[in-house]
Formats: sequence, C-alpha cells, structure tokens
Amino acid sequence: MRLVVKFGGTSISTAKNIRSVARFIHSLSRKNQVIVVCSAVNDVTDQLLDISEFIQKGNKDSANSLMLKIIKEHKQLAKDSVLSQKIRKKLFEKLDSSLSELEGLLHGMILLGEVTPRSLDYLISFGERLSIEIVSHALSDLKEKSVTLTGKDVGIVTDSNFGSSKPLMDTTRLRVSKTLEPLLGKKAIPVIGGFAGADQHGHITTFGRGGSDYTATIIASCIKADEVWLMSDVDGLMSADPKLVKNAKVIPEVSYVEAMEMALFGAKQIHPRSFEPLLSKKIPMRIRNTFNVENPGTLVTATPDEATNRTVKCVSAIRHNGLIDVRGGSMVGAPGTAATIFSLLAKAGVNIMMISQSPSESSISIVVKKNDLDRAVNTLEMNLLGKVIKKIDVTIDVAIMALIGSGMRGMVGVASKVFGAAARNKVNVIMIAQGSSELNLAFVVKDNDCESVVKALHDEFNLANNH
Repeated sequence: MRLVVKFGGTSISTAKNIRSVARFIHSLSRKNQVIVVCSAVNDVTDQLLDISEFIQKGNKDSANSLMLKIIKEHKQLAKDSVLSQKIRKKLFEKLDSSLSELEGLLHGMILLGEVTPRSLDYLISFGERLSIEIVSHALSDLKEKSVTLTGKDVGIVTDSNFGSSKPLMDTTRLRVSKTLEPLLGKKAIPVIGGFAGADQHGHITTFGRGGSDYTATIIASCIKADEVWLMSDVDGLMSADPKLVKNAKVIPEVSYVEAMEMALFGAKQIHPRSFEPLLSKKIPMRIRNTFNVENPGTLVTATPDEATNRTVKCVSAIRHNGLIDVRGGSMVGAPGTAATIFSLLAKAGVNIMMISQSPSESSISIVVKKNDLDRAVNTLEMNLLGKVIKKIDVTIDVAIMALIGSGMRGMVGVASKVFGAAARNKVNVIMIAQGSSELNLAFVVKDNDCESVVKALHDEFNLANNH
C-alpha cells in the first residue's frame, strides 16, 4: 500500500517518542511505500508565535531568550534521538544551517520592529523545518534511506493568503508527484514538513492551526495514496469528550461528511479543510494513536459500512461562548435586517458560530466566541441600537451542544429524545438549530450545564455500547 502517515507534535515531543516513531515507520516501510508528514515538536509553533509578539511589543530580550531556549531544546532532542556519531554530525550540520537562517530572520524582524503576515509565516514554518530533520535522521539511524522536504520543496503551491493559505491544486498535483515519484522509486522515505507551502513567488505560506493534516491529505491526493493516517495522542474520533464522559468509546467508522461535522464541532484531531483533497479521489483516512498502535483507530471513508450507520454517532460540545439576542419590532418584515447585522459583525472581524431566527422576525439569536463577545455587542449597539434594534440581551457563558450522525436523516423522534434527556436533567435549552442536511442537531445550554447534558445524551443514545 501507499501510505501518507502524519505525526502530530505530541508524537515527536521527546527523543524516546521520536525513536519509537522511527521504528514504527521502519516496520511499515517493509511492506508499504510510506510518505511521512510531521508537525513541529509539541509547543514550538506557540513559542514562535510568542517570539513574534515580543518583537511587536519591542521586547527583544524576551524574544532572544525564547529563541535560545528553542535552539537548545532541539539540539538536545537531536542528540538524544540519533545514536550513530556520523549521522548525528550530519543532523547537526542541517540543524545549524536552519537555525542560523532563523536567527538571521529574527535579527531582521527585531531591527524592523514589526511583524508582517508574510514574515510571521516564514518564522512559524521553522518548527516543522527543524522537526523533519530530527525524524529523518532517526530513520537513517535505522539504516533507512530518508529525504527531508519542506512544503515548498515538495511542490505545494498556494495562494498568497498568509496565515490561512489554500493550495492551488492543479499546479501542486503536478509538482508533488514529480518530486515524490522518483524518491519512492528509489525506496527512499520522504519526511515532509506539514503546515506550510509557498506561493507562486516562492514566499512561505501556512495553512493555519492543524495545517499538517491538510498537508498530508494534499500530498495523498497528488500521489494517489491508498490511505492517509493521522497519528496523534488519541485513539480516534470519540463518541464524546473522554474528559467529560468516562465511558466514551472510539467510533470505528464514519463517513467524510460526519467527520467534517465533527471537526467543525470541535474534534480537535482534524483540520476541517483536510477532507477537501480526499473527497474527489475517495482516499480513506485513519485517525490513530502513535502511543497505541495496536488500536486501528477510526476509519473515515466515502462509503461507510451499513452496519455502522447508527442514528447518533457522537455528542460534542463547543464551550465558553457568548449568546446575543437582538430584538425589535421594526425588524419585522424589514428586508435585509439579518444581512445588515451579519455584515456589520463580519466587518468587525466577528465569527458567527450559530444563528437562530424566530418566524415572527422580531428576534435573532447569535452565538459568538467568548473573546469576540464585547466587540460584537459594541458594534451592534453603536450602529443599530435605537434604529432597527430595540433591545440587546447577552448571555455570557454558553456551550453549543451537537449531536452528529448521518443515521439521524429521516429518523422520527431524535429531537424529542434529546430535549427529553435535557429536561430530565433540569437543563434549560436556550436555542436550537438543525441544518436541513439533518446530519447534526445543535442547541445551546448554559456552560455549567454542559457536562451533565453530554453525559445524559451519551447515555440516552447508548453510545458507550454502540460500537
């Protein structure tokens, strides 16, 4: 089989983990063609983002000392991950070359005292550039032929939307297959840095948080891989958050659409856009645990087995949001009221997570992230209060609950079961929304009711025994 295997930051966070990842790839490569994609080592991307903030605040001492910490940690990790002196020497040469480029970049940013979106992407792409060298040399230590490639080297071409770029798939497909096919022919294992590509001018761009998953699926679709494996520190997609529900189970199989819904509703394991490159090629994806390779994890496929098609597959929650209720008589029958509200909030950079409007049109409820709440309320008060809107009510701490499962389509009584379970737990449902796709049913409760509702619904739909 031809496999693209992506390792998250926790999978390669210590020398011991890196060596066990190398052994895992080594054993896989005996019977399969393996392409490896790596994230930055745990927390390194966050530290690089902290450096950029220190530079913006003019705090160059903090930026430099954090930089030295990153250098020291990677050198220690490199030393402990590779046993052969000869290979270790080569690894240090590669690391030194990347680190001196990073120091040069930092020096330039400190002199200018500013961070542009373009220089920020360049800066945070170094996490992956350093991690792939260590993983690749750990493979060489096991007598494997291995080649390191950044997203730019492998041929991922993106638009110039720094911080949240999209691949230009036709160009990318040609370049990636041209780069990787000869390497696979020579039985070399490519180790590719996730999260970043480059635009047509050769400037480094990044895909946003969780972007290494996206890199893995882009590459899989370019070289017609048989499967993509996302390796992290969880056993797969769960029927609920195991921190909230002790008997939450791994879901063995889900469809792409269900997995996308789960990603949007806070399954941290996946970047929501990672599915796009796989859909047309129908390449299956597995979500697996690096630290528990006996477990096959969750299979995400275009055509799940009928037997796995149950009403509800998982209960998830997005916690700590704000709810805004906007009401006013003059909203009734006035065309464009909702459009005005949404475009004002969009201009203010507020992301709307969920909407519900009563048929009488006299009120609209909007859920936003907690840290956008003040900005959203201020924007509405300044522009609309007293004109279109008579009153704004705010509920500070709410959770969005979502039930996801394609088996809900056309099933009678799902909603009554949900709200019955909430009522038995004396929980007030503040707002409800169900998409016409019927793949999910979402509703809002006060955040301190979140835990009891998740447990109640997990029991109500018997998710612990369903799999």
